[in-house]
Amino acid sequence: MIGEIDIFGVFVPTVLVLMLIAYLINIVVRKVLTLIGFYRFVWHRSVFDLGIYVFVLAAVIVVSHRYMPN
Repeated sequence: MIGEIDIFGVFVPTVLVLMLIAYLINIVVRKVLTLIGFYRFVWHRSVFDLGIYVFVLAAVIVVSHRYMPN
C-alpha cells in the first residue's frame, strides 16, 4: 500500500485515494441511517459519524490491501 497512484501525470498518495473512497461510502451510510431514523438513538451525532468514517476507512484499507497487487 505504500506508494503513489499516477492520475494523469500527478502522483497522489494511495492513502488519499482510499480516504476519498471511504468518504463517499460514508456519505451513503449516513443517508441510509438518516432515512431509517437511526440517529434518534444516537447521543452525539458528530462523534458517531466520525466513528463510522474510521470504521469504513479501516475496511477500505483492509480490502484494498488484500486485493491490490504489490
